[in-house]
Amino acid sequence: MEIWEVIAQHRREGVDCVVVTILAVRGSVPGVKGAKAVVTAQGIEAGTLGGGKVEARAVAVAQELLKSGDTCLERTWNLQQDIGMTCGGEMRFLFEPVRSESSWHVVIFGAGHVAQALVTLLARLSCKVDVIDPRANWLEMIPISANVKCHRVDDYVDGVKLVTDRSMVVCLSQGHSTDRPVLSAVLKQYPEVRFLGVIGSASKRAVLTRELREDGISDELIQRMVCPVGLPIGTNEPSEIAISIAAQLLEVRGR
Repeated sequence: MEIWEVIAQHRREGVDCVVVTILAVRGSVPGVKGAKAVVTAQGIEAGTLGGGKVEARAVAVAQELLKSGDTCLERTWNLQQDIGMTCGGEMRFLFEPVRSESSWHVVIFGAGHVAQALVTLLARLSCKVDVIDPRANWLEMIPISANVKCHRVDDYVDGVKLVTDRSMVVCLSQGHSTDRPVLSAVLKQYPEVRFLGVIGSASKRAVLTRELREDGISDELIQRMVCPVGLPIGTNEPSEIAISIAAQLLEVRGR
């Protein structure tokens, strides 16, 4: 697939990427002027920058740019002095972020009644939604939409790989025993996650706080957890809880 086709596909699917271009070369180098590569959080998806240590450095810079949300930047490296390669040349790179059409990403753990109502609301907005649950029959009841994807997993925590630092995570699983591993994994792997909410009560928050401490999570990180998730409006009906959560997500998005 051509680079531009890969970029277009990522934009449609809500995947941010960085286009890295070799702007200039001098001396002995592994890449050629004008070469391009598309880099996502998972690594190079298309193209090449010559391979080796300099390509690895460029990928790392591109991935940091994805996390920071900054605009494009340039980097010039002497391959021997800056990269540790035996080549004595120099390369200059341009890093251009390409943000996806979906401006925000919501990861929902659980496909129960509240999740189904929440997805119905989010499906009409310009966001990318991933729904994770081990129960295929519940996932089948999630409303079908172009911006919604369902993922059947053996264990909820297996879905943490879909999270990024820019994601909004909502835990609506089968109970606190299945929420805890997800919360622990997200806070350990993505300490700068944009939002982390879990359905529950003040007493559930107290129990989760104690258990997350046992998992080695610092109090500073635990404070990022929002429990109970949702604005303090409405009743305990699933549809009204979903509205309160959607409203909170919109509030966070607007910050």
